[in-house]
Amino acid sequence: MFIRKMNTRMRFILLVIIFLFIVIIFKVFYIQVIDYKKLNTLATNLWSRNLPIEANRGYIYDVNGNVLAGSITTTSLVLIPNQIKDKEDTAKKLSQILNVSYEDMYKHVSKKTSIERVHPEGRRLNQDISSKIDELKLPGVYLLKESKRNYPNNNLLSHTLGYVGIDNQGLSGLELTYDKYLTGSNGAIKYFSDAKGNKLQLNGIYEQPTDGMNITLTINIKIQEALERELKNASKRYNPDQAWGIVMNPNTGEILALASTPDYNPNDYKKYDLNKINKNLPIWMTYEPGSTFKIISLSSALEEKLIDLDKDTFNDSGSVKVSGATIHCWKHGGHGHQTYLQVVENSCNTGFVNIGFKLGKDRLFSYINKFGFGSKTGIELNGEENGIMFNKDRIGDLETVTTAFGQGVSVTALQQVTAVSAAINGGTLYKPYIVKSINDPVTNQVIKYNLPTKVRNTISKETSDKVRYALESVVARGTGHNAYIAGYRVGGKTGTAQKVKNGVYMTGNYITSFIGFFPADDPEVIVYIAVDNAKGVTQYGGTVAAPLARNVMTSIIDILDIKPRENEIEKEFVYLDKEYVNVPNVIGLDLKESKKLLKDFKVITEGKGKIIYQTPPANNKIAKGETIRLFLGD
Repeated sequence: MFIRKMNTRMRFILLVIIFLFIVIIFKVFYIQVIDYKKLNTLATNLWSRNLPIEANRGYIYDVNGNVLAGSITTTSLVLIPNQIKDKEDTAKKLSQILNVSYEDMYKHVSKKTSIERVHPEGRRLNQDISSKIDELKLPGVYLLKESKRNYPNNNLLSHTLGYVGIDNQGLSGLELTYDKYLTGSNGAIKYFSDAKGNKLQLNGIYEQPTDGMNITLTINIKIQEALERELKNASKRYNPDQAWGIVMNPNTGEILALASTPDYNPNDYKKYDLNKINKNLPIWMTYEPGSTFKIISLSSALEEKLIDLDKDTFNDSGSVKVSGATIHCWKHGGHGHQTYLQVVENSCNTGFVNIGFKLGKDRLFSYINKFGFGSKTGIELNGEENGIMFNKDRIGDLETVTTAFGQGVSVTALQQVTAVSAAINGGTLYKPYIVKSINDPVTNQVIKYNLPTKVRNTISKETSDKVRYALESVVARGTGHNAYIAGYRVGGKTGTAQKVKNGVYMTGNYITSFIGFFPADDPEVIVYIAVDNAKGVTQYGGTVAAPLARNVMTSIIDILDIKPRENEIEKEFVYLDKEYVNVPNVIGLDLKESKKLLKDFKVITEGKGKIIYQTPPANNKIAKGETIRLFLGD
């Protein structure tokens, strides 16, 4: 009996031992096979240390591949306090090189941490300082590669590009909007240390950083330079509060240039008032548009067939009363009897009051909404504003007619450019965009590609043709004559808007503007310029903004190699206007004969014999008194 009980107990103990043995085998198997990767990672992390290697931020290019935002390599100071043997001596030497206090540096070298980044005094060091630190060969002191954002063109396109912080994070503009694409993944050099931080004699591991994606914009750097040059010329000449401009392709919505002044250098953004440099005026600032808004009223009335430009007439006496308020035309005494084409040419306020009445509240504001006013355009930039429209329930006759000539509503420059583009391109409203593509930094494979985005139809092609004709007439015969470029068929509209402060119109303080496009028969480019409170000059869009826009357009003609057009509307010259005439063909003539034909110009000659080449070529229109070069030979 005793022996039987003993055998039973031994069997039980044996089974328990076998079970425990199986559990141990299973646990070892689980650790060695199933849970190996996790436990190995935890163990490695316990005794490994990382020296970070920063990834390069993605580059930003213009449409032709010119670098707008790139990176330069710098170094930063990193300490491993446990490896520093003489903390007092190390702190003293580093403080002298970095020009910081010994006390501050001693705090860094004594920090109870595995890795200490010396921030900010040890970040983005120049080569001279880096070399001095490297020559010391101090234990526990490391210099690591860092990427610093660099804007090679300094102030160019600054508000749009934005800037990055010390840790290469986007803080404004495209740098902020596309930060997740531009930011890469950092790498590291891994080394192994004991519990005291002493480096072990084991091979380190190099983890390569992954650079951020590259971005190509629709911006043309040469057109951007031309636009900014004119805005700066305006600043020198008129000392305005500010000025801004846009150049766009009206057939696609591609932004070719976008600028405002005062600008800033994003390489040194900390030197500027951040509240000001974060405001991209063409998309952020809202203001009464003035007479440039008449393009929308004109398009609406023509689409509704309420007026005929050449047949219908209007008599402007100089003022008109609406709901007890007197609205004056800008010309004292008025323009008298005129066709509606002349109403547009003369930018006659009372004529547009009449157009406003013909349209009525519902139709006018229906078209305003259709052209995109009152809502954001959706451009890929932070800080865009909606603009301000009248509450439809509170609109009476007075609000309707003042809106018709651009008073009482508030819009952005970009809204105006996209709306007018729709009025002249055949009637299609496009979403404006500034990013062409996002590309892989190594393979250049396209990750994302933007195409023109149609928002809606606004007016018919027939109406758009009439609008272009009217606006070309404004430049050839009306208030926009200072934007005229002989042979290139420019259309456009001036604007002069009185500014409002605390609900009251200011005296002698205007935003003068001009919106123009060319060639008028088939527009390729639309240009908008606004100048805020120009000083020392009569504040009219035609005298301040139109000449600036003309200079930008003449630059674009050369940049894009736009050819002259035929069948332009002949310019009606006014006092002080330059007179433009056709250049005669003198090739094959002798010098005496050619000078008779070129009596209206200054002539410069090279060589002897008969004329074999002339510039500008024959049949180009240039102003009287300009220079023609003649090359003579056998």
